[in-house]
Amino acid sequence: MNAFTTKAATALALGGGNIARAASYRIGVKLGLNPVRRLRAVGPCGPFFAAVSGEAPPHHSVSSWRTSAQLFSRWPYAVANDAPDWLANSLTGRRVDGVDREWWEIPDFDPTVGDIKLIWELSRMDWVLALAQHARGGDAAALSRLNNWLADWCKLNPPYRGPNWKCGQEASIRVMHLAIAALMLQQVKDPVPSLRDLIQLHLQRIAPTIQYAVAQDNNHGTSEAAALFIGGSWLAAQGVRDGVRWQRQGRKWLENRMARLIGLDGSFSQYSLNYHRMVVDTVCMVEVWRRHMELPEFSVRWQQRAKAASLWLRHMINPINGDGPNLGANDGARLLQLADTTYRDHRPTVQLATVLFAGGRAYAEDGPWNHALPWLGVTLPQSNAPQPSNLAANDGGFAVLRRGSAMAMLRFPRFRFRPSQADALHLDLWLGGDNLLRDAGSFSYNTDPGWLNYFGGTASHNTVQFDDRDQMPRLSRFLFGDWLKTSFIEPLTENAQVTRFAAGYRDGHRAIHRRRTSLYDTRLRVVDEVKGFSRRAVLRWRVAPGSWRLDGQRLTNGHHVLEVSASMPIVRCELVEGWESRHYLEKTSLPVLEIEVEKPGTLTTEYRWTA
Repeated sequence: MNAFTTKAATALALGGGNIARAASYRIGVKLGLNPVRRLRAVGPCGPFFAAVSGEAPPHHSVSSWRTSAQLFSRWPYAVANDAPDWLANSLTGRRVDGVDREWWEIPDFDPTVGDIKLIWELSRMDWVLALAQHARGGDAAALSRLNNWLADWCKLNPPYRGPNWKCGQEASIRVMHLAIAALMLQQVKDPVPSLRDLIQLHLQRIAPTIQYAVAQDNNHGTSEAAALFIGGSWLAAQGVRDGVRWQRQGRKWLENRMARLIGLDGSFSQYSLNYHRMVVDTVCMVEVWRRHMELPEFSVRWQQRAKAASLWLRHMINPINGDGPNLGANDGARLLQLADTTYRDHRPTVQLATVLFAGGRAYAEDGPWNHALPWLGVTLPQSNAPQPSNLAANDGGFAVLRRGSAMAMLRFPRFRFRPSQADALHLDLWLGGDNLLRDAGSFSYNTDPGWLNYFGGTASHNTVQFDDRDQMPRLSRFLFGDWLKTSFIEPLTENAQVTRFAAGYRDGHRAIHRRRTSLYDTRLRVVDEVKGFSRRAVLRWRVAPGSWRLDGQRLTNGHHVLEVSASMPIVRCELVEGWESRHYLEKTSLPVLEIEVEKPGTLTTEYRWTA
C-alpha cells in the first residue's frame, strides 16, 4: 500500500463513527461550541471527610503514604505532612509553566510540560485510598492529612484550569478513588458538602466530553462512564438534580463499552495486560458501588463480559507471584491499591473480580490478595472457582498453553481495534513464577523516537522481523497502519504428551510468517516458517537476564538450553543486548539471541529445562 491508501484503510478500520466523534469534539472545543468551554466554578475549601466514628475494623491497611510511597508503583517518593506540589514533575520537581491556562489551551504534548503523566500521577489520588484506610484504622493524623491535601489540591487546581483538568479520564480516576474512600470511611450516605461539591465539579468536566473518550475505543470510555455512574448515583441520592442524568449517562456507556470493547472470550480492546487489569479494576469498583447503593443490576450481557474479562486475566497470571506477560502498552496505571502487593502482582484484582463476577475464589489460600475485600464490603465465598487451563482467545488474538508449571502465551493478530505494538506472533514462556522468554513493555509514551520505536516495534518482541522494518508502518505516536490479519491458524489441541497451537500472517509487503508452538512437560518447541521477504529475516529470543553462553547455535545458562536449527543457511547467530521495561520509565538490559537468515525456509527452536 502507498501512504495515502494505508491512512485511508486505517481510518476505515478505526470506524467512521469514532472519527466523527473525535472530530466533532475537537471542533466543538476549538470553536467554543462544546459546553465544556463555558464551565465556570469555584473549588470547595473543605473539609471533605468528617471525623471517623466507631471501632477500627480488623482489616489490613497499606503501609504506603505514611512516610513514603512509590510513584507508578516503582519510583520512591518521600511523604511529608505538607501537601505535594501538584503542578510539578513528580520525579524531577520541575514545575509546569502557565498553570493558570484553561485546560483546553494546553497541547496534548506540550514541550513545556514534557511527559504529562508525571504531572498527573499524584493527582490520580491513590493516596486518598491509603489515607482513608489509615484514618478508618484510628489514625487521626491521616484524616487531617487527607483533608489538608484535598484542600490544597483544590486551591492549586482551580476548576478547569491547568494540566490536572486536561484529561477526562484523570478526572474520572479521582472520582472513583474519592467514592471508594467515602465507602471505606462509611460516609457515602451523608457526605460532607465539600466532597459532594468536588464530585459535582468533576462530573461537569467529564460529561460534555465523553464522546471523545468513547471515540478512543479504550479505557478512557470505561473510566469516564464509571465515574459518571458512580458519581451521578451518589449525587442523585443527595438530591442533586443533574445526578440522575449523569447516572443514566454512565450506565448507558458502561453497557455500551463492555459490549463493544470486551470480546466473548474476555479480550479487551487495548491488547495490554496492564490496561486489562485497569478495566477489570474499574468494573469491580462499579459493581461494588452498585451493590452498596442497592442500584439495579447491569444487563446479563454486561455481567457476562465482566466475568469473561476477569477470567481472561486469571488465565494470564501465574499464582506464585501474580505476575504475567509484559504484554502491550504498560504505562504504570494501577487503580484500587488496597493491599501491600507489588505492581506486577495481579492477584488482588483477579481475586476481587473472580469473587464478584464468578462467585468463587481464584486463590483458596489466604494472603494479601484478599485484603481489599473487607474494605469494600465483599464477602469471601467458601467455594473455589475452577482452575485456569488452556485458553484460545480468538477475539483478541491470544493463546495460552499450559503443561504443569509451564505456560506459553502466543500473540496472533486479531485487530478489531488499533494495535499499540507490532508484536504479532510474539511468544512468552513461563516456568512457575519465572519469565523465561520475555516481552519488552513500553517504557514511556513521551520519549525520543528511537526508544518509542524500539519498545513498540517488532525488534522488542520474540518474533521474526523482516527486512529491518516493523510488521506494520507507524503512522503516529499511538497508531500503526496496515493492521495485520491472521491468515493461518490451527486450533489449540492437547493430549497426554503435548499442547499445540499455530497461527500465521502475511504482511503488507507479502512476507509470510507461520509459527507452530508445541509445549511439552520439560521443553518448548517452536517452528517458524518464513518466506516472501526481500533481504533478510531475523528471529529474536529475549531470554531472562543471567549468565548465558552461546556455543554455535546453542545457548545455555547451565540450567536451561535454547537451541536453534534451520532448513536454510543461518548467516548470523549472535547474543546481543536488548532492553525491557517492567515498570513505567524504567528500562533495563537483557540478553537477546538473534538468528539471521537470507532465504525462505523453517527455523526450529527448542527451549529445554529439567523437571
